[in-house]
Amino acid sequence: MVIQFCGLSGVGKTTLAQHAKNQLRQKGISVEIVDGDVYRSKLCKDLGFSKADRQENIRRLGFIASRFSSQGIVAIMSVINPYEETRAELKASYPNVKTVYLDCPVETLFLRDTKGLYKRSQLPDHDPAKISNLTGINDQFEIPSDADLRLNTDVKTVEECTDDLCSLILKELESDNQDFQFTEKIISQTLKNAE
Repeated sequence: MVIQFCGLSGVGKTTLAQHAKNQLRQKGISVEIVDGDVYRSKLCKDLGFSKADRQENIRRLGFIASRFSSQGIVAIMSVINPYEETRAELKASYPNVKTVYLDCPVETLFLRDTKGLYKRSQLPDHDPAKISNLTGINDQFEIPSDADLRLNTDVKTVEECTDDLCSLILKELESDNQDFQFTEKIISQTLKNAE
């Protein structure tokens, strides 16, 4: 299973991914976090922040997440993931991809501003420290039309968001397991009938 987060900077993606990983591991479920910031500094450092580069970044991270998923590891993509087209592309390209939208008012994100990005987006245009392509402020973010889960991180606690995310994952894993058991029964019956 691949969980593709989408949400603005400071909404709590990395925190939620880490909490979910810890909670699921306690239940014996393997989880790997594909963190956009980490991978961008290593694997995707050739990419900038144009729309095409952002989309390519998500494609690469989606591929990595799909490789974890194919090995039975729940992969959580902790990324801004701003474009509906790219999210849909991932869902069409790989099995069992779920979209989780982390939502929070921009005003709250300005107050949190854990990385100082929002403050830098408001600097004068001539300031060399100005960020002129901060997603959701002066660059596009498309709210997902079909998220499998929407979490309002300004209303819910980290623990509540973690519980909601883990419930989604556990429900999907249980459904996948039932599908597998059903298929296994059909194969077994077919083999018996062939004898």
